[in-house]
Amino acid sequence: MTLRMGAVSYLNTKPLVFGLESTPGQFDIRFDVPARCAELLHGGDVDLGLIPAIEYLRGGEYAIVPNLAVASDGDVATVAVFTRKPMRDVRSLALDVSSRTSVALTRVLCANHWSINPVFEPAEPDLDAMLARADAALVIGDPAFEIDPAEHGVEKIDLGGEWKAMTGLPFVYAMWVGRPGAVTPAQAGALQQARNAGVMHFAEIAREWAGGDASREVRAFGYLRDNLKYELGPREQAGLSRFHALAAEIGVVPGLQPLRFYESDRA
Repeated sequence: MTLRMGAVSYLNTKPLVFGLESTPGQFDIRFDVPARCAELLHGGDVDLGLIPAIEYLRGGEYAIVPNLAVASDGDVATVAVFTRKPMRDVRSLALDVSSRTSVALTRVLCANHWSINPVFEPAEPDLDAMLARADAALVIGDPAFEIDPAEHGVEKIDLGGEWKAMTGLPFVYAMWVGRPGAVTPAQAGALQQARNAGVMHFAEIAREWAGGDASREVRAFGYLRDNLKYELGPREQAGLSRFHALAAEIGVVPGLQPLRFYESDRA
């Protein structure tokens, strides 16, 4: 049966879906921002979603395709707070609501790392407009990647790096999630194989994304190679569980769920 999938449209997820669009009989993929992918999964409109990691706790019993994620072990480059003030002086923070995990991570860092309690304001990812109404702004995904801090007179605070400084662990931004039984072992294996192919084709992915702009292509290739991890191994799972626990502790989610995984026909 065709697996209905909701995937994220950003550069950082392209290695996970490499080649899947050429197999329409197996996978039917639509692309959206992360928060929309979660809505589609929660509503039953897709069978499997590449959803923000925090959304695993908001949809009942889910399962995860093993060893696949969008993660970082330090700076990630595309999830950042931009500010003209030191973080200790931030009293209002505009939030790009495209990804609920990044919003939850910002709240966790405010409470546990920066020791501040700002007013949070949802906003569209327009940095100048955000900073016109707040002391700092969370911007994620490709828009964050394109912002030149010097041009805007801001400091870029990378949340992947801040999480690593606080916990010593990687951070998991998204993973393939669905209801138990929705994904066969063969389908899970095919998704792992797609990831394996994707990480071997960073140069091709960067070239296609850059659209002929050589400098963007170089930056994109370096980002895929140096900032991102696409595994969900023991350290990533520990980081994910720690994030879930801290988010529950400050009331971002109602409670915790154990990490459950689909079976895969690949080792």
